[in-house]
Amino acid sequence: MAYPNKVIANPRNGMQLRFIQTAKGTNGALLEMEATYQPLSTEPPLHFHPGQAEDFEVLEGEMMLRMNGGTRVLKVGDRLHIPAKTPHAMWNNGPAIAVTNWQVRPALNMEHFFETTMGLAADGKTNANGVPNILQAALTVNKFAPVFRMMKPPYIVQKLLFGILTPFAYLLGYRATYEKYLN
Repeated sequence: MAYPNKVIANPRNGMQLRFIQTAKGTNGALLEMEATYQPLSTEPPLHFHPGQAEDFEVLEGEMMLRMNGGTRVLKVGDRLHIPAKTPHAMWNNGPAIAVTNWQVRPALNMEHFFETTMGLAADGKTNANGVPNILQAALTVNKFAPVFRMMKPPYIVQKLLFGILTPFAYLLGYRATYEKYLN
């Protein structure tokens, strides 16, 4: 469970999150984090959040943003608002650490998404880019579809493919979330 000042890290993509305000503390209205990105971090997949808006402020370093068909660099003091359903990706393409204040409204279960995906990466259960195998991905993507959706493959393909794989994933012992990551 996320709580203020809890820190989680993904050694695969060089990202660390420190929770500032959580869903529990804001009655679900806000998830606020401080995100630290190592130099030359991995670009995440282009994705969107179906029912959540995000606000970022760059506190240190520079961040690369892919959105609306282009890329741009965000520098210290820059603020960014990403409306719900807007495809985007952010990462640190620079030579120094980058830090952002990151707010997600409403919180929904976004903190559980981060705890799960970063926990899997920290336990070595992902590839070098932080992506779990197809069976784990099937469960994780289905569970967190209300808060995170990849742009590729198309959502209908994801639903069909992952729907077919879900029973096999459960039979082989995979779970959508793991208590050890949420504690």
